[in-house]
Formats: sequence, C-alpha cells, structure tokens
Amino acid sequence: MTVPPATPSCQYFVLTFYLVVNRVLRFLWQAQGKLEIGAAVPLTVELDRSSPVPLYYQLAQAIEAAIRDGELAPGDRFENELALAKRLSLSRPTTRRAIQELVDKGLLVRKRGVGTQVVQNPVHRRVELTSLFDDLARAGQEPTTALLDYQVGPPEEEVARELNLALDREVVSIRRLRCANGEPLAVMTNYLPVEIAPGAEELESSGLYQSLRARGVHIRLARQRIGARGATRAEAQLLDEKPNAPLLTMARTAFDDSGAAVEFGNHCYRASRYYFDTTLVDR
Repeated sequence: MTVPPATPSCQYFVLTFYLVVNRVLRFLWQAQGKLEIGAAVPLTVELDRSSPVPLYYQLAQAIEAAIRDGELAPGDRFENELALAKRLSLSRPTTRRAIQELVDKGLLVRKRGVGTQVVQNPVHRRVELTSLFDDLARAGQEPTTALLDYQVGPPEEEVARELNLALDREVVSIRRLRCANGEPLAVMTNYLPVEIAPGAEELESSGLYQSLRARGVHIRLARQRIGARGATRAEAQLLDEKPNAPLLTMARTAFDDSGAAVEFGNHCYRASRYYFDTTLVDR
C-alpha cells in the first residue's frame, strides 16, 4: 500500500502536536522533581556515524533545528559539553566545536555561573518601509526603548544635506537603545526637523514612526543604505557584545506625502540577533 505524502496542514498539526507534548512532558517532569526548573534540557539527537558529514556538524545542525522548531525555547539551559559528550558517546572537542558553531551564530550563549543558554531567535526584517518597533510588535516580540540622548541644535553638514535644511535651522537628534524581549538589539540615532519631532518621554514608550503618524506625518518613501562594520567599545557595551563584533548598519532618509525629507537615521544592529531579507526578481 502506498502512503500518500503528508499535506502541509497535516505536517503543521504534527509539528504543533509534538511541541505541545514536549512542553507538557517538561512540565510534568518539573512537577515530579525529575527536571529542576532552570535545569539543563536533554535533547534527543540521532547521529549517522557512517556519514562523511563530520559529527560536530551533524550535532550542531540537530541542535539548531531544535531551536528553530521550538523544542528548545529562549532561556532554556543546554547540557554542558562533558555531559553531552558522555551521553552521545562523542569526544569533548566534538561537542565543544558543535556548541561553538551555534554560539558564533548567535543561537546559544555561554554565561558564567549559568552555563549555556538558548538565546532569542534573530529578528527577521524584510527590506520594506517599516519601523523596527512595528516589526518587533508584529513578530510577537516585546519592543522596549531606552532613550540615551535627546538634543536640539543646528545640524551637521551630512544631516542638513539629507534633510535638505539650511545649516542655521534646528533639528532634534535622538539616540536610543532598542531591545526585544529585554535583549539589546540596536542602537539608533535619528534626526528630525524640530517642528515635527516627538518629545523625549513619548519616544520611551512609542516607536518614532508611530509618533510621527500621530502628528499627521505619513512616510511614503525612503532611501536606504545597508552595510556592516565592527562595533565600537561604546556600542559593544550597550549591545552586550565584544568590541569589533560584527554589526549590520542602516542609513535611511524618509520622505512624506509631499516629498519633503522628514527623518534621517543611522542605526546599527547586532548581526547575531538581526538580519534583513530581500526578494530578488530576474528581469
């Protein structure tokens, strides 16, 4: 008898059922004292020792799949190298290399006194005319903002050029730290004409574009440049990274309905927690 392939809805049901059962079992283990709250989560891993694919890579892929599928949730503690090596009959260097692969990808983090933990999934952002605050909220993540600096004064030449302003005009410069579910994600510096700029208190609880919309300013077009560089010491401290850690950068000039430039921003994002997504079309 030929078994028909599973439909997408069936596959989704099976995956959802598996994740629910996994969570229920963990809850029951905790209730029975078999798994302490905060204890390392054991993971079922199948390795093909006859495969030419290195064992460390197979292990890293299996752990990554468990994180992506939700079997390992953000904040879960992971087994230490020695326990994992013993349980899977692997050498300690093999497990160490697999875990380091995922640390380098930003999926696991080593914390002194805690061990290895699963971190938040990277923020996936399409290259569209949206704000980071709105993107995080839509993705079900909780955006929070720390206002680092708020100043009013004449613009620098680059800012005046991007906003098409005279050098004697006043602009508001805003520097903020944006977090997702409590984890630092981006350092954002924005410049706006003083006439339309939101107040400092408002920016601690609302996104910039959200505040502009409330003032009747609707952004319709933007020119954007995406790049990469190493983190400065100050940025590394704010973002909980090491100095020179890779950062994604974005410079954006936004225009309203009338074509007037209303905002210029320079942002840097943790490459381990954030990525841009584009669709390319063959013409």
